[in-house]
Amino acid sequence: MHRNVSGLIARMSSHRHFWLLLFDSTVWVLAVGFAAVARMDFQFVQVGWPSTMVLAAICVVTFAIVGWISRLHEGRAPLGSLDETIRLASAVLCVGVAVYLANLLFLHLVPRSVPLIATLVAVIVMAWGRALVRAIRDSWSITDTAGRGQPVLVIGAGDGGRQLIRSMRRDPASRWSPVGILDDDRHKRHLRIDGVPVLGTIAELATVAHESDVSTVVVAIPSAPASLLQDISNQAADAQLTVKILPGVEELLGGRAGIKDVRDINIPDLLGRRQIDTDVAAIAGYLTGQRVLVTGAGGSIGSELCRQISRWSPAHLIMLDRDESALHAVQLSIEGRALLDSSDIILADIRDRDRIMGIFREHRPQVVFHAAALKHLPMLEQYPAEAVKTNIWGTQTVLEAAAAVDVERFVNISTDKAANPVSVLGYSKRIAEGLTAAMAVRATGTYLSVRFGNVLGSRGSVLTAFAAQIAAGGPVTVTHPDVTRFFMTVNEAVQLVIQAAVLGHDGEALVLDMGEAVRIDAMARQLIALSKQDIAVEYTGLRDGEKMHEDLLGHDEPDLRPMHPLVSHVDVPPLVSDHLVPIDIAQPATITNALGALCTAMTRNKEIICDDELLPR
Repeated sequence: MHRNVSGLIARMSSHRHFWLLLFDSTVWVLAVGFAAVARMDFQFVQVGWPSTMVLAAICVVTFAIVGWISRLHEGRAPLGSLDETIRLASAVLCVGVAVYLANLLFLHLVPRSVPLIATLVAVIVMAWGRALVRAIRDSWSITDTAGRGQPVLVIGAGDGGRQLIRSMRRDPASRWSPVGILDDDRHKRHLRIDGVPVLGTIAELATVAHESDVSTVVVAIPSAPASLLQDISNQAADAQLTVKILPGVEELLGGRAGIKDVRDINIPDLLGRRQIDTDVAAIAGYLTGQRVLVTGAGGSIGSELCRQISRWSPAHLIMLDRDESALHAVQLSIEGRALLDSSDIILADIRDRDRIMGIFREHRPQVVFHAAALKHLPMLEQYPAEAVKTNIWGTQTVLEAAAAVDVERFVNISTDKAANPVSVLGYSKRIAEGLTAAMAVRATGTYLSVRFGNVLGSRGSVLTAFAAQIAAGGPVTVTHPDVTRFFMTVNEAVQLVIQAAVLGHDGEALVLDMGEAVRIDAMARQLIALSKQDIAVEYTGLRDGEKMHEDLLGHDEPDLRPMHPLVSHVDVPPLVSDHLVPIDIAQPATITNALGALCTAMTRNKEIICDDELLPR
């Protein structure tokens, strides 16, 4: 039967103008007749029917003219929508006022109250009729798809939940069928959305899921905080439920939420990492038509930098790395092929001074992003000389090569471990910031650094390690139950790096506001919960050079944000040095002490004159 009704509605919709005009004309005639009878206390014999019908005809003709002028019946608004109701009420009011005045001043066909009563009745019946047709049409479209997909619970009875449920129930290709809603708002406990009832609160997730025989829940709260998502994830893990999520508003790009937007819940959701929009599109045009060189182009940051830079149509994008496989991967991701025969793909080590100088003289880049570095803290504690060779001498080599060819913008990529450093990695990156600040004084162009914390999902990151341990069946190792770290997405990191060349000033370090630090132990347990495996967490203790809690700003660095509310600008003391002499790599303890002394001197902003192995010359 519902197919016949749906077919009838479809046929009527194809002749919408005719049927709506016929309906509205009939309503006007009935409304005028009802108003006349009501005015005479429902004494039919006292009604002047000829004059009443003349007035009804005038109303019909006038309304038809107003409807034609306003395109009321031609589908300018969805049937039964608020927009159409407003247009309809305006048209009916115009006709009612016009007929009332005409009857009062010239026609004298009926008592003065009749046009007013008729107008009120007409607008109510017309709006009700349209709403009824829309409700019937929507109910049949829902019946067509209900019950076909996997039953799910929807968490959230707000706008996101409402749109998601309607999308699920009306899309013939939907894989899900909503059977209930969970919401903590007590005013919504009797609410139904397209026939789907609110069955309880979020705290009752496990019970309601069991009673409803569902195995999947969808969080339809685009602005849900991390704490709520963590609570839902924990409850779902205990009840062996799969959790899906409706992305945040920024991910939906202003569109209406639907089933195609639903995705698996992930670690950034649980960590509360908001995607920070630094409006790169308003600034990154400086890359268009420029010769841009990226060192460390095969790394997590470097490769994403290359991918984003390529979108701004640089004249040449020169990708430099010492890892040929990494260069192959980044070229493949940008160009769709990786023949490795282009002059813009350069296999070189920033430790090779002559090679780097030759590359810069040949390509003469105008913008340089220096992402090449050694970054694994425990490894550098064991081999500090390697940190000096790459992070310090390598950076100095790239800086001098950039200055030699008058690079216009130079961005050195640093780390939060350079703030109040206590490790070889932190020392080396802090010194690299100082060398960059010193070059800002000596060279033309803009030289600055960008400092941020751990990048979610980057190569060698803690997330990657945890995922591998979980895949192997555990255990998952954490250094300390209270250790915390800052995290950001690779997209945020790269946006900040690209904009740093414009936002920052000579010698500065730009620091992104990364929100609250995250407990690594909590992250590990959330990953285990998502895996639905029973895996233990083991604590290994902090390693040499590791902090319990990282810093984004040093003790002596004020938090100044002159350009963007989420980006701090830090003045870095320049490390005045034309060249750093070799270090005796046979004495790692001496190297570490020398690096620490140099960072201390930088912090005090003093001239470096000492007898340590590492001396500026």
